[in-house]
Amino acid sequence: MNVESFNLDHRTVAAPYVRLADTKKLPAGDVIEKYDVRFTQPNVAHLEMPTVHSLEHLFAEKSRNHSDRVIDFSPMGCQTGFYLILQGQWEYDAVLALVADTLEDVLVADEVPAANEVQCGWGANHTLSGAQEAARAFLAERDSWSQVTA
Repeated sequence: MNVESFNLDHRTVAAPYVRLADTKKLPAGDVIEKYDVRFTQPNVAHLEMPTVHSLEHLFAEKSRNHSDRVIDFSPMGCQTGFYLILQGQWEYDAVLALVADTLEDVLVADEVPAANEVQCGWGANHTLSGAQEAARAFLAERDSWSQVTA
């Protein structure tokens, strides 16, 4: 299939993990990398939508304090994780550090950035505590992030 994740057997993965899902070389020679940042086990558990939404806002804002090469942090429709899009080629350990540093920032945040009707399409659909709980759980499993399959 054309979509990389549709070719991934979701029954074989062991979340949480951080996986390089795709690398693209653009026509002008630039390279982008897409990482699967999986918080919950597919088809077993998921993040509630306010948690997903708040993590999206927090990670999108806070990650850019650690790198100017973050292009996007997008939620998966299945609510089990996110796609982190980065400019250039990265060492895997540097990606893990970026994710960890950003999630540590989430833990000490006192608000969800842009969680209002002026800056967000559903400003009331947020939970700082939910985002922090998910970040805490993900960080607690950091030693296993590189193990994608059981």
